[in-house]
Amino acid sequence: MVPLKRRKVTTEQTTSHDTKACKYPDIAIFIVERKMGASRKSFLTRLGRSKGFLIEESFSSSTTHVVSENNTGDEIDIWLKKQEIEGKDSTSSVNLLDISWLTESLASGNPVPIQDRHRLKSSPKPSEITPAILMKSYACQRRTPLKHHNSLLTEALEILAENAEFGENEGRSVAFRRSASVLKALPYAVRTVDELKNLPCLGEHSLRVIKEILEDGTSSEVESTRQSEQFQAMKALTGVFGVGVKTADRWFREGLRGPLDLMHTGKTLNRAQQAGVQYYNNLNTPVTKKEAMAISDIVEKAVKAVLPRAIITLTGGFRRGKEVGHDVDFLITHPEEGSEERLMPKLVNWLEDQGLLLYQKTTRNSYLEGKDGPARPPSNMDRFERCFSIFKLEQSKVDSDTQVETSSYSSSTTDGAEDHHLGSSWRAVRVDLVVSPYSQFAFATLGWTGSKLFERELRRWAGQEKGMSLSSHALYDSKQQRYLQANSEEEIFAHLGLEYIPPSERNA
Repeated sequence: MVPLKRRKVTTEQTTSHDTKACKYPDIAIFIVERKMGASRKSFLTRLGRSKGFLIEESFSSSTTHVVSENNTGDEIDIWLKKQEIEGKDSTSSVNLLDISWLTESLASGNPVPIQDRHRLKSSPKPSEITPAILMKSYACQRRTPLKHHNSLLTEALEILAENAEFGENEGRSVAFRRSASVLKALPYAVRTVDELKNLPCLGEHSLRVIKEILEDGTSSEVESTRQSEQFQAMKALTGVFGVGVKTADRWFREGLRGPLDLMHTGKTLNRAQQAGVQYYNNLNTPVTKKEAMAISDIVEKAVKAVLPRAIITLTGGFRRGKEVGHDVDFLITHPEEGSEERLMPKLVNWLEDQGLLLYQKTTRNSYLEGKDGPARPPSNMDRFERCFSIFKLEQSKVDSDTQVETSSYSSSTTDGAEDHHLGSSWRAVRVDLVVSPYSQFAFATLGWTGSKLFERELRRWAGQEKGMSLSSHALYDSKQQRYLQANSEEEIFAHLGLEYIPPSERNA
């Protein structure tokens, strides 16, 4: 263990060196570790110093800016008083700032002017009335936990959003999902519509539905939608792997209502749709986290067998902390740029030789930076090499206490399909394998983590607020007319002038 005196000398040497090397010696920044964590503080310290900012190792009389994350002004005031008790000088002239000031400064390359929104606010006094919430309008500016206080309301709005998707009304669907996203981010359960005043993204339609549920316990519009023949049929038909909204709508107009009808009518299906009907029950049964971990072990073994030193990351909902999901997504890369180009065919062959693939379709990487970067409109679709597959997961690979529930759809919907249910030695699971060049890996990781609305809002923020174009491949600055490199998600958020939000709080 390093003796105390020696450690103190090291700190002073580091601070002295930074003072000489920094571009802005009059601004001495101290980052509060409280609620942030050591690793994030270390990352921001390194990033700040690399851009010429003076980041102090410890709070001192020379500190001019104290930066913190998820702390109130009252909390930092208490923390500062403790520093004074320990012999520190007065802190009356210190700027107490939110982390957003630092991330915006790092993104611009110089200290930005301190605005009122950057300064820490004192916590509101306890009150019987729910305090007004100042909520930012973009979902990518908000922390949205997996578990929240307004599930009854958000589930209702998401049913209306899904129904709008079935009608190919994207604008209406997104409006409902943005409303639901705001409710998910609230730190309290909504009791009256008055509590929602001045909150963003809550349109008249959404407020009307919310008001009805709060007063009556349910919404007549939501219930009639949920029970309608068209909604149930579209949900069942789009639940078939390989079937999109347009195909499902055409089949509904032809009188089809579910996978059983597809079999009885002899409808011509492509390979993906055939597999979707055959394994319908399995593919519409939630995948548990333990099952995802079992598949992760298989994928890691397969990748390492064909390309040692490759990097495999579990993405999607499971990376955000979900306990169940509808599929399992993996992002694969290699630290040597170009080595990943020969990976996918070998990986698919290995999995097929082991009898692990019930279905697979591979698409090649078609992304060209010069052509598909800034010239391409923001989209959640990427151009990576990927394999859409259905895995055969042996139940012996999963812990004995992991049981898979049968599909919630009635037996009349799926009877006769060549499917495997509870009690079988294996089940079918949707798995996406995506291969990314190492230089694009940070962007790919961000894009494939989700949630879908969070990613959409990131791209909207980049375009409307920053004049940039963000995709799962790259970030292009239209003003500077150049690509911005990033080796981590934190750097991408910094480029965008956004507070870093960890995956577990991107459940917009």
